[in-house]
Amino acid sequence: MTTGTARRAEVPHFLRIERLGRRDYGETLALQTARRDAVLAGAPDHLLLVEHLPVITIGRGGDERHVLRRSAPVVRVNRGGDVTYHGPGQLVGYPILDLARRGADVHRYLRELESMLIDVAGAFGVRAERCPGRTGVWIGNDKLAAIGVGVRRWVTMHGFAINVADVRDAFAAIVPCGLADSGVTSLSAASARTIDLGAVEQAVCEAFRARFGYTVAEQAEA
Repeated sequence: MTTGTARRAEVPHFLRIERLGRRDYGETLALQTARRDAVLAGAPDHLLLVEHLPVITIGRGGDERHVLRRSAPVVRVNRGGDVTYHGPGQLVGYPILDLARRGADVHRYLRELESMLIDVAGAFGVRAERCPGRTGVWIGNDKLAAIGVGVRRWVTMHGFAINVADVRDAFAAIVPCGLADSGVTSLSAASARTIDLGAVEQAVCEAFRARFGYTVAEQAEA
């Protein structure tokens, strides 16, 4: 009899990318869960890309006091990290990956996500970097992209959010990631020009495939 683990190991190095457009957070969370269950059953890895309607999410152990003003629905979710905001002008990515195929190393996965996002920023002439001791991608003391993941039986959920448009006013309603001593920025603010979200979405598709070594990627529109 073939075990579930064996079936998962037999899946080719294939990535399915789903571009969801603008969606409600709860709807997308349900889709993440369905895709995770499929990957656990042996389906290929997935990458969901979405622009959310305004929402504030709080990770495991996050402090609700970091929500300064309930400017959008507040949802507690099963991911790492503290408080963050998602909304128009921000591209959110939810990789549903089987880390058992990648050495079962969550720390390495987080660093690969950071490297991928640094690659994306570079594609628009923006120099971003890591900040020692703080997950995410930064420009100086301002966060460009946030990362928060959840892992069940080595399959990931949740993921990353990169600010494309200037979303500083929206982030003023929270203490982003619980870090009162830092700010937020965006590709548009950092480059002093308007960056198209669709162009960033395409750059993420290309950088993700290259950074994670997929040989085949299939894209599906919303």
